[in-house]
Amino acid sequence: MINSKENTDTTKQPTQNAFARLGGKNLVYVRPVIAADVMEDLTEGEEFDVEIPAETVLYALHAADGARIALMGDRDLAFAAARQNEMTPVSVH
Repeated sequence: MINSKENTDTTKQPTQNAFARLGGKNLVYVRPVIAADVMEDLTEGEEFDVEIPAETVLYALHAADGARIALMGDRDLAFAAARQNEMTPVSVH
């Protein structure tokens, strides 16, 4: 008999390491971010000459382990940049 608890437990999330192994080195995730949420990371300790309105939607490329590797101003550009660098982009919301 099959244990029904095992079949219905959908609350387990993969660990960050398991998620990273799933896609390998070439899988990157593209997700929209609000500029206000990432600008502090970009300007910490540096002068930043470009003014980006806080509500601007940017597109972040993340490695499979979750590390942000790039920010782009356009979704199509983010996908193109990933492909140009021999990575496979997927969309994450």
